[in-house]
Amino acid sequence: MPQKNTCYILVRLMNLRMKRKLLNPLALIICSFLFIIATTADLNGKWVGVINIPGGSQYLDVAYNFKVDGEKLTGTATSPSGDVPIDNGKISGDKFSFSVNVDNTVYPHTGKIYADSCAVDIDFGGEKSHFIIKRPK
Repeated sequence: MPQKNTCYILVRLMNLRMKRKLLNPLALIICSFLFIIATTADLNGKWVGVINIPGGSQYLDVAYNFKVDGEKLTGTATSPSGDVPIDNGKISGDKFSFSVNVDNTVYPHTGKIYADSCAVDIDFGGEKSHFIIKRPK
């Protein structure tokens, strides 16, 4: 009988080791995924900033109200010209892009989300301006 118990114990140990070999990488993947979700800031809601317009000393106060639905980014941009819709909005991970049409001129935007801010680049007909937007206090 001792031989049977020994075999049973060895089989159980082998099963546990195999389960650990499968579960450890799976647990690591799940933990990594949860960490990424937890540390990625949510782009939804209102963000404000100031754009330095290229070629001069003009500054433009702007506000964006973003709505994220999967990889689709919608919402509005507010400037002295009024509210305009966000067009062609996309979000992938911590990067996003969209354009706004102000007075029949399209201004493409690209950006990256951080925990408490977003870095944004806007194209003014070939000249780019980099600015930061943050949530209003």
